[in-house]
Amino acid sequence: MSQAEIGLIGLGVMGSNLALNIAEKGNRIAVFNRTVEATRKFYAEAGALKEQIVPCETIEEFVAAIRPPRPIIIMIKAGDPVDQQMDILKPYLSKGDIMIDAGNANFRDTMRRFDALKDSGLTFIGMGVSGGEEGARHGPSIMVGGTEDSYRRVEKVLTSIAAKYENDPCVAWLGENGAGHFVKTIHNGIEYADMQMIAEIYGILRDGLKMSAAEIGDVFGAWNKGRLNSYLIEITEKVLKAADPLTGKPMVDLILDKAGQKGTGKWSVIEAQNMGIPATGIEAAVAARSISSMKEEREAAEKVLGLPPVGELKVADRDAFLKDLENALLAAKIGAYAQGFAVMSAASEEFGWSLPMPAIAKIWRAGCIIRSQFLDEITTAFTKAPDAANLIVTPAFAAMVKETDAALRRVVSTAVLGGLPVPALASALGYFDSYRRGRGTANVIQAQRDFFGAHGFDRVDGADSHHGPWGSGLNV
Repeated sequence: MSQAEIGLIGLGVMGSNLALNIAEKGNRIAVFNRTVEATRKFYAEAGALKEQIVPCETIEEFVAAIRPPRPIIIMIKAGDPVDQQMDILKPYLSKGDIMIDAGNANFRDTMRRFDALKDSGLTFIGMGVSGGEEGARHGPSIMVGGTEDSYRRVEKVLTSIAAKYENDPCVAWLGENGAGHFVKTIHNGIEYADMQMIAEIYGILRDGLKMSAAEIGDVFGAWNKGRLNSYLIEITEKVLKAADPLTGKPMVDLILDKAGQKGTGKWSVIEAQNMGIPATGIEAAVAARSISSMKEEREAAEKVLGLPPVGELKVADRDAFLKDLENALLAAKIGAYAQGFAVMSAASEEFGWSLPMPAIAKIWRAGCIIRSQFLDEITTAFTKAPDAANLIVTPAFAAMVKETDAALRRVVSTAVLGGLPVPALASALGYFDSYRRGRGTANVIQAQRDFFGAHGFDRVDGADSHHGPWGSGLNV
């Protein structure tokens, strides 16, 4: 019997779906799970794909079943369990073998693991896999970080299983060590922002215009046929139109308003702050999820503070306002992507990755959660202007921001005056207004810093800056 082309450890939902995808695309795969029963169950339910699967019940059997140099995907809970699994594997591996973490790992853990294996003869790949269970089974977007040689060993398999956009596989080698997991982290940060902005628009339609869930679903369905066409807009229409089979009520109205998070959004905010890159949309989205989890506190606060004394929004032209909402969401979405790509650009320089921005936009066009039609436009924008300081100053996106800015301003002001929380939409407006302003107000901050701390400052006239407490030399 021929050896497997690749191995996979961890037959949970994601691991099982990824293994079936690999087998279905004609790749022989060895599988192993810590509990033998899970391996046997997976194999028994594999149907016609059994011929491509080698079920293994011991680590020795598993490693021996894979063609050297052996690529082994580890698809288990992120963190210490990955380190523990690597320690178990190492004694059975040979020079050139590759351990691949395909979970939602912190890229700094990936860098540590990569470095730890440098002199061992083994190597490590940190692989971001986006698309959830459906993507893992039928075609995810795949972001790879590791040595280029190790990528070439698995390129054929990964290209076969990746999502396809117009026959172009959504997989790329992005750089060494943590590059793949970093890009996946920022992908998830943009996803947080995108989802929060959609939720805020939903809130305006539900609480401001008093529309039903089905009516709001129709609005999102119409938007999905235009420039907002994307996976998240598509599924928003579907969830808003779904009915509870027990009561017949809209399913969304029965779901508790507490959103969970797995950590990648928070990591993206932390890394943006570490590099001094503003990612206000992602920050607002992460904070909004945290506030959403404080359900009891929010209910208690409402009893103490009450809600703003406003009811239905007074909108003179409903159709015009709906158009404003569409354009405002597009503008805010552009802001979130611009911030995410700016963070990746800074990380590329800091960690020496040379992240290919057009390629990243390309592999996000299918298979991943934030796939949308304007990723083609982002690809084109960065191809034409690879050194652009920010996406929103490229010609195409500058034009889009100018076109939609007024709508975003009207929507944010209407929502705020109506007492409706729109932290992510407002953050996008604040980002645009701050970024586009040649002369800001930080001169006052610098003046304050110098006054109480002798920091010194830069003068607009180029003269020597004053140092020291102003009381000793300036007339204040």
